[in-house]
This record gives sequence, C-alpha cells and structure tokens, in this order.
Amino acid sequence: MQNPSKSRNRLIFAALAATLLFSFTADRNAAQASPESPVIALSNSYYGNTWRHQMVESFEEAAGQAKKDGKIQDFIVVNGDGTTNQQMSQMADLILRKVDVIAINAASETALNGTIQKACQAGIKVLAFDSIVSAPCAYTLGFDFAKYQGDMAREIAKRLNGKGNIIVVRGVKGSAPDNEMYNGQIEALKQFPEIKTVATVYGQATTSVAQSAVANVLPSLPHVDAVLGQGGGDDFGIAQAFEQYGGAYADAMPIISGGGSSNFIQWWSERRKKNGYSTISMNTTPGIGGAAFWLSYEIAKGAKPPQKMTMPVAVVDEKNLDEYLKMPSGTIVSPSFSQEWVQRTLLQSPAKQ
Repeated sequence: MQNPSKSRNRLIFAALAATLLFSFTADRNAAQASPESPVIALSNSYYGNTWRHQMVESFEEAAGQAKKDGKIQDFIVVNGDGTTNQQMSQMADLILRKVDVIAINAASETALNGTIQKACQAGIKVLAFDSIVSAPCAYTLGFDFAKYQGDMAREIAKRLNGKGNIIVVRGVKGSAPDNEMYNGQIEALKQFPEIKTVATVYGQATTSVAQSAVANVLPSLPHVDAVLGQGGGDDFGIAQAFEQYGGAYADAMPIISGGGSSNFIQWWSERRKKNGYSTISMNTTPGIGGAAFWLSYEIAKGAKPPQKMTMPVAVVDEKNLDEYLKMPSGTIVSPSFSQEWVQRTLLQSPAKQ
C-alpha cells in the first residue's frame, strides 16, 4: 500500500507540471500571433445572468467559425465575478500572453483604465463594448442606454396618464449600463411629477435576483402601478414576484417594462389573451458579442473604425409579439451580427479580406 502523503505529493507535482505545460504552450502560441493570424480575447466582467451567457455564446460562435475558416489563430474567453480586481488580473494575464485584440465588457467605466492603457502601450488593440470604459485609447461599441430606457419610461408613464406608483429595478450594481439606464429613466420621469417612485432595488439583470428583490419590498408598499426594469431576464422575475404576491395583482398586474426575455414575452402573451394586458419591451441585444468579435477581427486586420460606435436595440410590442413566442426558454431577443454587417454598418472603410 502506498504512503498517502507520497501519493498526494505525486498528484500535486503532476498537476503543477500540467499547469506549467499549459502556460508555456499558451504563451508560445500567443507570441506567434500576428495581424495575418491574430489571437482575439474576450474579457467579460460578469457571467451571472442570461444576457451575459448569450453574449459570450455569440462571441464564441463567431470566433469558432473564424478559427475554422483559418481567419484567426485562436481566441480566448475569460469570465469574471463582477469585480474590477479580478478583471484587472485577467487583463494583465492577457497582456502577458500578447494577444492582438482584447474585447472587454467592463466591470467599471473608469477603474480598468490604467490596465487598458498598459495593453495599448504593449501594442494590443482594445475594444470596450456593452459596459464600456473611458480609457482614451480604447474603441467603444455601446448602446444608447439612457435614450432607450428614457423612451420606455415615458411610454409607460403616458399609459398611466401621468400618475401612479412605480418600482425601479436597477441592474448590475456599479456598471456603466446600470448608471446610464437609471439616469435615463429618472430624467424621463421628471416630466411626470405625479408619478412616485415607491421603491428602488437592485435586480442584477437576473430573473431570480429581481424576483427576490421585488418580493421583499412588496408587503411594505402601497399599490404599485408600474415597474421599470433593465433587462437581462429581470422582467420575468418581476412578473413572478407579483404573481406570487397575488391579492389585488391577481387580476390587474402593473405595467412591467419588458427586457426582451423569452419567458416574459410568453407570460405577456398569455396575460394579453386572458385580460388584454399591454406593455412594451426594449432591450440591448446580446448578439453584440458576435459583433464585438468581428469588429475586433477587422481592427486586428488594420481597419480604422470610428472611436465610438452605437448598436441598435430590439423592440417588441403588440404588433410583433407573436413573432417571438417560439423563442427557447431562458433566451433574450437578439439578431445575429455577421462580419458583413460589421463591415457595412460599423466600419467607415471596410477592410479587404
């Protein structure tokens, strides 16, 4: 029978050897990267909701196809826990691996600027998308969060005839999109002084977190007429909280702003058939992950896009609601964005292939 401590030591040594071999291989491959055969990385700060999962999948799908077609040498995806410290550490590792382009969905608009500047100084191009940064050397591909959330807030306020009680469900705490969306909502509501915000909670753009946050405050609130969310699946969580609370909401649900989740769209359709329930849905499209990959690829190949670029949002209302009823559960409304779309829509002078 082997000595248990010796057996453990052998296992530890084997694991360390495997780790060192992987690191050496990764570094060697990265060192061989070039604009002709680039390595493109995704640094995603947060992976805790449906929207981010779908975004990463769209990036990986585009990158996988590009690798299969021989357009890139490789791609790297790293997902974080929502903290700037972890993302800074991951970014530092990507710089050491000498990738060609880093597409970053950032945990903070400002906290990562120093690390991003180091990447730029090392000759690595940086594309910040969705949750963008203010580092001057980075290209940005974002959404007009304040505008579309302001538009949705105004539409719902008009449906309330300018008066009533609302809950505001914020998104990923500390992120640039959360701040911009919230500011857009609050600015829009200034036009309606008789609308009162009776609670503000964080839903982390996640179904379960939003449901719990709303359920926790409902017992202490007056009757709620509408709820403004931010998307990522929070819309269905909000609806579930009111469904479970019941009471006056059993037959008369508040107007909940849709965030494009398939579960909410199906719930909305059922409620509409039952009692004419009506709302509107606008959402940022997780397919931006694919657009970010192709834009990163074009930049690696020498394209010079505008420093700041804006993506479209998806809109669902009663006119096109039925078109989305067959979406798989747990997904978000989003088109796919191809290389041709990126060349045609985002680039001033499409790079030759």
